Amino acid sequence: MPRKVVSGPDYDDEYDEYDDYDEDYDEYDETGYGNTQHPAKEEKESLKNSSNTVPVHWTCSMCTFSNHESMMYCEMCGVFRESFVKSAKDGSIKDAVSAVSSELKTSATSKNGSAKTSVKTLALDFDGGAERKHASTSRDKADSIQLASSGSTSVTAKKKTPVLSEEIPVERTNFQLKADESGGASSTSTNDDVTQKLSSDISQLCLEKNNVNVTKPCPPEYKPEAWMLADQEPEVLSQLNLAIVGHVDSGKSTLSGRLLHLLGRISRKDMHKNEKESKEKGKGSFAFAWAMDESTEERERGVTMTVAVAYLETKKYRVVLLDSPGHKDFVPNMISGATQADAAILVVDASTGSFEAGMDGEGGKSVGQTKEHAQLIRSFGVEQLLVAVNKMDAVGYSKERFEFIKLQLGNFLRSCNFKDSAITWIPLSAVENQNLIKPPSDARLTSWYQGLCLLDAVDSLKLPSRDVSKPLILPICDVIKSQSTGQLAAFGKLETGAIRNGSKVLVLPCGQEATVKSIERDSNPCNIARAGDNVAVNLQGIDGSQLIPGGVLCHPGFPVAVANQMELKILVLDITIPILVGSQVEFHIHHVKEPARIVKIITLLDKTGKPTKSAPRFLKSKQNAVVQVALDGEVCVQEFSKSRALGRAYLRSSGRTIAVGVVSRIIGQDQN
Repeated sequence: MPRKVVSGPDYDDEYDEYDDYDEDYDEYDETGYGNTQHPAKEEKESLKNSSNTVPVHWTCSMCTFSNHESMMYCEMCGVFRESFVKSAKDGSIKDAVSAVSSELKTSATSKNGSAKTSVKTLALDFDGGAERKHASTSRDKADSIQLASSGSTSVTAKKKTPVLSEEIPVERTNFQLKADESGGASSTSTNDDVTQKLSSDISQLCLEKNNVNVTKPCPPEYKPEAWMLADQEPEVLSQLNLAIVGHVDSGKSTLSGRLLHLLGRISRKDMHKNEKESKEKGKGSFAFAWAMDESTEERERGVTMTVAVAYLETKKYRVVLLDSPGHKDFVPNMISGATQADAAILVVDASTGSFEAGMDGEGGKSVGQTKEHAQLIRSFGVEQLLVAVNKMDAVGYSKERFEFIKLQLGNFLRSCNFKDSAITWIPLSAVENQNLIKPPSDARLTSWYQGLCLLDAVDSLKLPSRDVSKPLILPICDVIKSQSTGQLAAFGKLETGAIRNGSKVLVLPCGQEATVKSIERDSNPCNIARAGDNVAVNLQGIDGSQLIPGGVLCHPGFPVAVANQMELKILVLDITIPILVGSQVEFHIHHVKEPARIVKIITLLDKTGKPTKSAPRFLKSKQNAVVQVALDGEVCVQEFSKSRALGRAYLRSSGRTIAVGVVSRIIGQDQN
């Protein structure tokens, strides 16, 4: 088979072809073919002269070995010559390959009956062109061939630099004659294979200098800009997102309103108005609660229905209060708001019977919202908890009642994986203003309690880490009307990354790109917002109808997945009806809920997270398992290992939370 002139290393063999190289060329004659029959003496002299007239060498950039001008790769280390890689980039080698193909086909089909033939090949001009040269033919591999008819000894042919010379007739061996006699078609087919392999080798060249191995391009690595990492000004307080949760009628809204009033966040005029209206409707005790419950329906029903957001400042923090609804009918709203929390205040009603109802539900036959809210906020990732034992005035500030509540609730909180060191117990009375922003004055309480007041306990909380080194993720909690522009704005907490005016963002699930026009933090305009901030972002370049609660603003180069099938690692809560394959559930994740069904129960997990039983028939209380769920619609989601905020999920059924868990794998997704 004719030797390939343009011959690079085979990447799959990892330079195995070059292992047979020998630097001792003394056994070869001037033509480079060893013990073959020589042409006439005049042609031999011509060959000598022509090979000696090209003394030019090039130096390998890797090992600095001096190579002959005609070599396309280094004889020592096999690295391709830089000019050859450049010619591969601009496509000039493709022309040469086509020419080689035509020459090989011509040489294979012509002069089948002759014993000697001349083969013309191409020598590449590595500056980009191709010159037609004449080169002697040889076999591609160093095989020992026994010449049957002539009785000559075996010849070992080694690879050598092709010698550029005039046309040289080479005597064909009996082996070659037999190949020709078998038909030109097979020879042509072989040459086609050679040409195709040659083209493939060239097309697979890595375009970087001195790179031979072909690798797929790696996804870009996110690098935050300098302004994202800038430290906040010393005079600006750090923001703490504080969720207020608990059973219905435990006094959450009253406690929040009282704090705001004591810290001057509610004017006397507004407070007087609330007192007057609440008395007219026979609900005088709701005056402070109406500072948070502003809607007509909430005031008529006397319960919080949506998450109310308020702002206050302590000595250490700028606090965002997230007053969550306690009624079991509005737990989905509680989930949407409290997922933004860095810490939480669990409000407990100390009144006789009320505490028990919050633990075991009405009649003691179900789970109250004290338990459910505690389980949920722990699954949100909240580790620090302030337990505000409210309405202590109703039990005469009894130490025994406080200790009883602390014992009963403390055992449950430990079962939810709260650490004792992360829980602060505070007895107080929101109505009588005892132990809120200053130590209590009632002797019945001061006689046995000398701990922190509520406001000081808030300052004792530790701020969780803010990750601005990752791409932007801002789940949209609500779509509100901006106070500064009057246009619709996306409201939510920056989970990771940072934005500023003029930043480009990708709006999901619609997949449209928009520009940040303005940012409001705590209802005040700002230029930059970082992870942990609750902001309202006004966008331009997108229709307001594309902004929906449950959507996500993210970095255009690092889009969040939009999926409707995924695997979850879940913990089953206290349930009475087992979870079966095909069970219909409500799927909750950050600020969106979607009807779903259990497609498959993959395996049970032990306490260490290792599989114990594959494909169980059903799940019961307190079991850990991996399940596959299918949603009716698509939601913005990430694996928990990539994003905690977009990777926590909750399953609810019949008005109760039946399981909490994390997204372990996304199965069906639509990436924008």
